[in-house]
Amino acid sequence: MITAMGDVMREAYKRGWITSRDGNISIRRSGYIYITPTAVRKYIIHPEHIVKLKAQWSSDTCEGPEDGSKPSIEFDMHFNIHLDRKKTGAVVHLHPTHTIAAMYAGLDLASLVLEFPELGRYTKVGPMVDSFAPGSDELAKYTAENIRGYDIVGQKNHGVTAYGANPWDAFEHIERLEHICEIVLKSGKSVE
Repeated sequence: MITAMGDVMREAYKRGWITSRDGNISIRRSGYIYITPTAVRKYIIHPEHIVKLKAQWSSDTCEGPEDGSKPSIEFDMHFNIHLDRKKTGAVVHLHPTHTIAAMYAGLDLASLVLEFPELGRYTKVGPMVDSFAPGSDELAKYTAENIRGYDIVGQKNHGVTAYGANPWDAFEHIERLEHICEIVLKSGKSVE
C-alpha cells in the first residue's frame, strides 16, 4: 500500500487533479499512520518519502516522526478520519477540476447520487464541507464528521476527500464523482 500512495499521486498529477505540491494521502496500518510529506512535489513520491507516525489510537494521539520529516498540513484531517474507521484503510485528498467547478457552480454533490444511480451504486457521497482554510482545525473536524458513513465528501472551493480500503479504492471514488461532475457541467443544464 505504501508504493500505491506514490502511484496514486502521480496519476492525480497526470490527470491535472493536483499541481506539483497539492494533495495528500494517508494509510492507517496497525499502530501507525503513513502520510505524504508537506511541501514535496507529489509526482516524485516514493516509499522512502512517506512520513511514518506512531499512533496511540486509544488516547487519540500520535507521535511525530523520529527523522524530523514533516507530514502534510492536512494531517489532522487524516488522523480524525482514521480514528473513526478503526481499521486499515486509506484517505486520499485531491483537487479534481470538474468536481471543484461543480461545487463552485452551486451543485450539491450528494444529490448527484439521486440523478446518477451508477455513482450511488459504488460510491456514497456525503454532505459537502463548507469552505475552510487548508490545514485548519475546522476543515479537519468537519471533513471527518461529514465523511462518517460515506466514501467521499466535497470541500467547497477546495477539493475532495475519499476513504477506501487502499489508496486506489479511495481514488476510484474520486474518479467516479469527477466523471459525473464533468458530464453535468458539459450538459449545459443550469444548477438549481
